[in-house]
Amino acid sequence: MEIFKDIKGIRDFVKRERQAGRRVGLVPTMGYLHQGHLSLVKIALESADTVVMSIFVNPLQFGIGEDYEEYPRDLTRDAELAASAGVAAIFAPTVAEMYPKGYASYVEVEQLTEGLCGASRPGHFRGVTTVVSKLFNIVQPDVAVFGQKDAQQAAVIQRMVRDLNMPLEIVVAPIVRESDGLAMSSRNVYLNDEQRRAGLVLSKSLGMARERIAAGERDAVKLRQAMVDFIKSEPLADIDYVEVVSRESLKPLEELAGPILIALAVRFGNTRLIDNAVVEV
Repeated sequence: MEIFKDIKGIRDFVKRERQAGRRVGLVPTMGYLHQGHLSLVKIALESADTVVMSIFVNPLQFGIGEDYEEYPRDLTRDAELAASAGVAAIFAPTVAEMYPKGYASYVEVEQLTEGLCGASRPGHFRGVTTVVSKLFNIVQPDVAVFGQKDAQQAAVIQRMVRDLNMPLEIVVAPIVRESDGLAMSSRNVYLNDEQRRAGLVLSKSLGMARERIAAGERDAVKLRQAMVDFIKSEPLADIDYVEVVSRESLKPLEELAGPILIALAVRFGNTRLIDNAVVEV
């Protein structure tokens, strides 16, 4: 496996792979890899011969007071895990390489970014779409894989690719969970033992929602309130949002029908965790 920190290096690598007739897949990450990230590599290898992983903690998607400086970083550890999963090359640029002095160009997707995480993290998705569009231009992959845990992010990127006629396929991979149900996240390392146990209220509330829908609940407002009440029963949980929205538009629903997304963001101490479930009603 090779590691590149400059744009020219990764472009030359991809050019050689294409000249050899290989399809290229991209798995964008911010590093501090876990099994969820490695599952994306496995899925990428199902439709690509060569997988490039980007590791870049993108400052544009962090707001004031968020954890950009503290976000966990360990390239040596990440490289070992990536190589074991079958990654052929890592692109790990510096901030100066991605955003040189005088940088002034941004990509923004409207509508889909207004609610959920977009409401509580203004500017976040502009940072995401800008860096992802740059990665797509740099690597020019045939396929890119994102995780369902970041459901709004995946929907926004799919819309960006469609609207801007970007020539690649986007694959959204299932959420990978710990054995007790907690969705895997690089931020889980911030949780102390008590907060880690409390965090299980997210997956449990999603399970409760599924059960209520299976039992015939079709009132989205009632379902959402039941989830809010359930999460509030955990003293350490501080709700950012609980929403029941259309899977297509990400707009809040009154009546459950078709594919829906149930999405949560909850803080435990200073750590903000997200989780979600897609349900066909």
